[in-house]
Amino acid sequence: MDSTHSSFEHRLKDNAGKIEAMLNGLLVDASLNDEIVRPARLLSAMRHGVLNGGKRLRPFLVMESAALLGGDAEAALRVGAALECVHCYSLVHDDLPAMDDDDLRRGQPTVHIAFDYATAILAGDSLLTYAFDVIAAPETALPADRKMALVLALSRAAGIGGMAGGQALDLAAEKEAPDEHGITTLQAMKTGALIRFACEAGAIISGAPVEDRKRLRTFGEKIGLAFQLADDLLDLTADAATMGKATGKDAARGKGTLVALHGQEWAEVTLATLVKEASDLLSGYGDKASVLTETARFVANRKS
Repeated sequence: MDSTHSSFEHRLKDNAGKIEAMLNGLLVDASLNDEIVRPARLLSAMRHGVLNGGKRLRPFLVMESAALLGGDAEAALRVGAALECVHCYSLVHDDLPAMDDDDLRRGQPTVHIAFDYATAILAGDSLLTYAFDVIAAPETALPADRKMALVLALSRAAGIGGMAGGQALDLAAEKEAPDEHGITTLQAMKTGALIRFACEAGAIISGAPVEDRKRLRTFGEKIGLAFQLADDLLDLTADAATMGKATGKDAARGKGTLVALHGQEWAEVTLATLVKEASDLLSGYGDKASVLTETARFVANRKS
């Protein structure tokens, strides 16, 4: 392992620890102003769905894109935690029998297995709602117009035209296989939209010019596609113990993927191309962009 990669892994782990601590502090028993009470079982289910490890890649991208453009680190940490609440809500709901039907997540029982179906639904609902609370709260020390821009961008990324809509298309794909354009669209929505937001959020937090916001957004789109391609490769080649969840499910359920359509060699070549395109987008920032360009390589080459 070279020193650059080792340094990157340390930074990723360090930022994951900061996000974990922030989430742990947000998901506490004490109610906030205008909350009445936090039901203990619901809170426990939320914590089970969130505080279960993971690389925290999406909040890492928020924090590093903000750092690139000189944004406030504490605000980026809170926005990253909010984004992770949205991401974890989607996992809690995706794991339900009516959706992807998984019993294992990050090597642990999924929320509906550890608790029950109704509690899992409510835990997801609560995490999604709480994300916008965290962004809007006074503790997120950003001007109101930046908070509004973050709320709007995250709403669009998470909702009907983003992640939730992508999940709907993914479920429909089990009954009627989409063509290549359909696969690309549903993956850009289901997986790519939150990753795109994560990168764009750093520019919003920083109050950066529109050109920077567009560049970071496009960077996010590139690595979002790379993330999904790598995920499809892992679903094909990795085992459940390595992944911490069931593998081989896409093929078993007849889901179309770009890997299934074009093959493993094509996917590996495309991943390399996406990494180069993502890195080229940030070349104008010089060494300041080294962490983000290393993130693109990490996303494409991850093993779990």
